[in-house]
Amino acid sequence: MSAYKYEDGLVTERLYTRFLVSDDSKEWAGFFEDEEAMQYFPNFVSSNKEKVNPWIEKQLIRYKEKRYGLQALINKNTREFIGQCGLLLQEIEGKKELEVAYHIFKKYWGQGYAPEAAKAFLNYGFENKLASSIISIIDIRNINSQRVAEKNGLIREKQTRWADLDVFIYRIKVMQT
Repeated sequence: MSAYKYEDGLVTERLYTRFLVSDDSKEWAGFFEDEEAMQYFPNFVSSNKEKVNPWIEKQLIRYKEKRYGLQALINKNTREFIGQCGLLLQEIEGKKELEVAYHIFKKYWGQGYAPEAAKAFLNYGFENKLASSIISIIDIRNINSQRVAEKNGLIREKQTRWADLDVFIYRIKVMQT
């Protein structure tokens, strides 16, 4: 991993990102109430409303501690908060890895927002030389997230255990020129 740099304000065709703020917990509560959206989360993330504030606070701490963090995804046209995406510093089998992670409100599923947002963060990570490869940690049952990773060129590397889940590690390496 190279020197830390992390910014918000990434812009795609339909989205822009911003760092989360405490007030985002009001909108994000709906995500935690959706059993289908929560089914692939680790056991330490409960689908009850009391977990919303700690979830947002965890991202704020990540920003402060220079461990990256999820950012709000905002639709450029409607200004709606449609989900979260970002880079996360994770530990997999004793090794620090940079992960791109994404969570989209169910009403926006299937509209291409997850691959669009993830691609922006992958590009950011490589353009700023944050890591020579970036992973996604995906529950082995989560076919939709696996498709998102594959659309962005990540390749399934292995299956492992992480946070009491059976997961696939998808990886993309920076292109050598």
